[in-house]
Amino acid sequence: MKLVWMRAAIVAAGLLVLGQVHYLIAHKEGIRAHGQLIFLGLAPVDPRSLMQGDYMTLNFELARKLSAVLTDTQRQRGGTFRAPLQIDQRGIAVLSNVANAKPALRYKLRGEQIWLGTNGYFFEEGSAKKYEAARFGAFRLDPDSGEAVMVALADENLNLL
Repeated sequence: MKLVWMRAAIVAAGLLVLGQVHYLIAHKEGIRAHGQLIFLGLAPVDPRSLMQGDYMTLNFELARKLSAVLTDTQRQRGGTFRAPLQIDQRGIAVLSNVANAKPALRYKLRGEQIWLGTNGYFFEEGSAKKYEAARFGAFRLDPDSGEAVMVALADENLNLL
C-alpha cells in the first residue's frame, strides 16, 4: 500500500512542477503579447568584445544608474527591487527621480550585479554585423507587476533589428 501512495505522490509532484512551468511560460508570453513596449539604452561597450559567435553580451545604462544609487543595506541584502521609470513619448525609459513613479521595472540584485532579466542576446550565426547598430534593448513591460521581457534590439532610431 505504501508503494501506491509513494507513486501517487511522485506523480502529483511531477504534475505540480509541470503546472508551474506552464504557468510561468504563459505569463511571460502574455507580457510579450500585451506588455507596454519600452526601450532601455545599452551602455557603451568595446565593440571588439561585444560579439562572441552568435551571442551579444548586454549591459544597460539603467543598470549602471541603479548601481550608483543602491544603498549599502540593499547591496548586503540583495533580492528583488523596483526601479521607478520615466518613459518619454518615443518609449525610451530612464530612471525616474520620483521614488514611487509608475511604471516601475522589477529587477534583481545578484551579488554586485543588477539583473534586468537578461544579460545576453542570441542571434542567428553569421548575422553579427546586423546587430552592431544596436543601441537599445526593446522590452515588453507589465506595468502592474513590473516584470519585463526583452523582445528585440533596436538601433538609434528605435528600429527593431
